[in-house]
Amino acid sequence: MTRPRCAILDDYYDIALSSADWSKIADRADVTVFNHPFVSEQAAASALKDFEIVCAMRERTAFPRTLLAALPKLKLLITSGMRNAAIDTEAVKDHDVVLCGTQYGRDPTAPLTIGLMLELTRKIGQENARMHAGEPWQALGGIEIESKTLGVIGLGKLGSKVANIAQALGMNVVAWSPNLTPERCKEVGVGYASKEELFATADIVTIHVVLSPRSRGLVGADELARMKPTAYLVNTARGPIVDEQALLEALRQKKIAGAGLDVFSVEPLPVDHPFRKLDNVVLTPHLGYATAEGFRDHYSQMVQCIDAWFKGETPRRIA
Repeated sequence: MTRPRCAILDDYYDIALSSADWSKIADRADVTVFNHPFVSEQAAASALKDFEIVCAMRERTAFPRTLLAALPKLKLLITSGMRNAAIDTEAVKDHDVVLCGTQYGRDPTAPLTIGLMLELTRKIGQENARMHAGEPWQALGGIEIESKTLGVIGLGKLGSKVANIAQALGMNVVAWSPNLTPERCKEVGVGYASKEELFATADIVTIHVVLSPRSRGLVGADELARMKPTAYLVNTARGPIVDEQALLEALRQKKIAGAGLDVFSVEPLPVDHPFRKLDNVVLTPHLGYATAEGFRDHYSQMVQCIDAWFKGETPRRIA
């Protein structure tokens, strides 16, 4: 009898097999690792059509209804995280696929957000590159973030963590989101602002809301136009929350000082994307959750899910 096949997708760092003990399921499944993203949905369908189990990294390879329909053998789909907007959960149910997730023990996106803020204001990476290139000494003057105002869009667990770190660095923090209340701001210890006030007064605006139909395009030309020419925008949430074309225009015309971006509307970011050519943008390739500790957590829980599924159990089931 042929053993079920298990696919590990988008293992960009080639660390999936060393991050967890896959020997726990080696006697029941044949594991194949895919290190590179599929170039199209058709390519994904062709590569995965004979797999019963798929382990996906959140919001890398998408699983719309059309792809799920092209995978007749798929029985178990596991995603990192307990929410994945790139998976059609209704289609998962319709195709009798079990969808499970993994839980985060912590969230390293907050420190990355602060890192982007520091790079924008202190030019650490740029000066490092100059030093390694043999440049004699200082060239790029920085600015202090102490006493500056940070505008946080979204004051959930992650936004609150960023706010607290920023306060420890001496920043004034205000927050806004569609459902945010002054009472919630008081609980976190930050000021409440209207959307208009936040964009007009903040020296740095950072985004920490979930991508949804309501938040798509939340930051557009009008919001960017309200920002001070000395202000920066940081996005470690999801690319489509910001109108990329409007942001490009604001950056090209120097209407804002710069942007720190970890997420994009199309990922991986195309090599010819205009963002790559702008000197007032700091770019990172969606590093928010990409840490050794995080991958160990996710892949270990994926192994646990597969082991449990073979025993008729479905831990952390999403659909």
